[in-house]
Amino acid sequence: MGLTMRPSNTSLTAVSRAMAAGRDDLVRDWAAWIVHRTAQGPHLDRPILERQLRLLVGIVIQLAGPVRRKAAQLWFDTCEHYGRIAAARGLAAGEVVEEMQHLRELLIRHLSDIIAALPARYSMATVLRLNRQLDKGIAQAVVGYTDALVETLFNQNGVPVFVHDQPDPEIGSRLEQLEAELEQVRAVAAREEGETSAERGVRSAE
Repeated sequence: MGLTMRPSNTSLTAVSRAMAAGRDDLVRDWAAWIVHRTAQGPHLDRPILERQLRLLVGIVIQLAGPVRRKAAQLWFDTCEHYGRIAAARGLAAGEVVEEMQHLRELLIRHLSDIIAALPARYSMATVLRLNRQLDKGIAQAVVGYTDALVETLFNQNGVPVFVHDQPDPEIGSRLEQLEAELEQVRAVAAREEGETSAERGVRSAE
């Protein structure tokens, strides 16, 4: 039987906190890279893009936290939504993958020091876990992209529909729903972390 490597709760917590501390930088760098590479493409609503990226980064932070299982479904749903919007932006499927892949590159640069400081077994397990979640998210984004493209072909006779042609309230409404779900996940995480801290305090007192 092969050895199953699992990251420790301590290592995941350290990575989650590092991502939370650098969230604004991650979102800014990710958005700047996307805007630069799509400068000659269809119109892109920068505020909506940054909301999407902030939402995705916020969920990744929770994927390394105490409620990672609860965050997993939200991650899939949000990545699928990102793929659908990417189709509306007129991107190719490969471009959707590249945009999502860039988050991996940013995380590697941002987390390299803290990952290197972890014990070898836990550092490897933590990296593998994050990579696995990112891969699943990329696959889900492609699913969303493909579904949106098929709908376009059926409903618009093959004519692409770009973001500025879609009703912004519809896009904003879905983003608000996903953001609200993230806040619920954060609330559960804060409650569980508080309970864990209280339990540690009791043990220390004993």
